[in-house]
Amino acid sequence: MRPVVFAGPSIFGLDLSGLDLDVRPPASSGDLIAAVHHGATAIGLIDGLYGDCASVWHKEILYALSKGVSVWGGASMGALRAAECVSFGMIGVGRIFEAYRDGERFSDADVAVTHGPAELDYRPLSIALVDAQATLASLSNIFHADEIAALQDAARRFHFSQRMWRSVVSSAGLGADHLHVLKSNVVSVKRQDAEQLLNVLATGELTPQAPSAWNFQNTVFFQALMKRSPSLDENR
Repeated sequence: MRPVVFAGPSIFGLDLSGLDLDVRPPASSGDLIAAVHHGATAIGLIDGLYGDCASVWHKEILYALSKGVSVWGGASMGALRAAECVSFGMIGVGRIFEAYRDGERFSDADVAVTHGPAELDYRPLSIALVDAQATLASLSNIFHADEIAALQDAARRFHFSQRMWRSVVSSAGLGADHLHVLKSNVVSVKRQDAEQLLNVLATGELTPQAPSAWNFQNTVFFQALMKRSPSLDENR
């Protein structure tokens, strides 16, 4: 079975035609269980849903690992879950994962964005703080240091759903020239990390993950989740 990957806004615009992967929409609670029940031996978690639905449980990842499934994460929610579950055997990929793992980042909101529906290929509608900061860091030879500081401060002030370049530039007291430079020089660490994870899953020699030295606890809460999961839906 091809590796299963849950992704959306982080891979928007990437050419996936040459990758032998089963790419599915951003994951929500129960989706990893379904993938395991349908025979997945490798799962990549990039994007996940939250807010108006239950997000992927850590317990689902532990369940997959306990079944010998290798679980990889990076770029967005996958980076968060990988940093939180690395000691149990989940494998993290990319700079964002490393930043959370090493304690350089703490907030889930740093990778969050709003995005369009499946019909629009989950097009990002706002800018993740990690990408705003990476873009500004790359422009130190174009913008003055005080301008970059003002833009960094402005980017941090916005809720992730409201963070757009036009709003950031306006809040920093700058103008159209700065906006043009920013839009023309976007650095998306999320996209870079997502592409790295896709390539690892598509080209790497993936072997089933051996259970670690811990025992999976099948709690009543997880049993309830199992009953609610879309495991029997063959269209998932």
